[in-house]
Amino acid sequence: MIIYKTEEEIELIRASAKVLAQAHGEVAGMIKEGVTTRALDQRAEEFIRDHGGQPSFKGYNGFEYSLCISPNAVVVHGFPSDYQLKSGDVVSVDCGVLLNGYHADSAYTYPVGEVAPEVLKLLEETKKSLYLGIDQAVAGNRMGDLGYAIQNHVEKQGYGVVRELVGHGIGQKLHERPEVPNYGKRGAGLKLQEGLVLAIEPMVNLGTKSVIQEKDGWTIRTKDFKPSAHFEHTVVVRKDKAEILTSFEYIEKALQ
Repeated sequence: MIIYKTEEEIELIRASAKVLAQAHGEVAGMIKEGVTTRALDQRAEEFIRDHGGQPSFKGYNGFEYSLCISPNAVVVHGFPSDYQLKSGDVVSVDCGVLLNGYHADSAYTYPVGEVAPEVLKLLEETKKSLYLGIDQAVAGNRMGDLGYAIQNHVEKQGYGVVRELVGHGIGQKLHERPEVPNYGKRGAGLKLQEGLVLAIEPMVNLGTKSVIQEKDGWTIRTKDFKPSAHFEHTVVVRKDKAEILTSFEYIEKALQ
């Protein structure tokens, strides 16, 4: 069942999204060579709990961490660890916040130190594709319009769009219906209606679209070991223009 949100519920998700955006900003300020991914996870959890929230991911289906931290060829669901970031890495940080009974979810991929130009371009174009997808999240459009906008943009750059992982509805549950693929056909799929809250999250690989799940049952990496990028916002479908509830504002301030 697809659950459309009232304006009151959207305000509760917006409150979660603000804490989430600020937590991302805290993490962004720590992204540098020599920092462990575990330290990023600990700071995010501390900030979220200090602001009255809970990390959405911690305990989800047995996941033990507050962040999914996915460096380089890891697409998503990477475990925080004692791995130290080094120059040339790119690292995706995915986070969710539960506050007042409602979740928000967002992700951002960071360059660390001196990163190869073709990898920086992957990050730039993946982020751009997120906003192209969001532009299609308006009432009357179809889910395929959204997926097509993302797929068309990134495949023109020669990148691979992951098929096995998709965005999702979000609200009182972290993952709700409908699924939000990052590929599709224009005019196909679910007709979008006002009040639908979606986590839109392009996952785009520098090389092949093919991915492999590691033996830990969580970590997803590219089959060819080339880098991947992941950007995500929580968005409300509106009549004329989608409304973005999460924000990269705090990230961008921290990176200045």
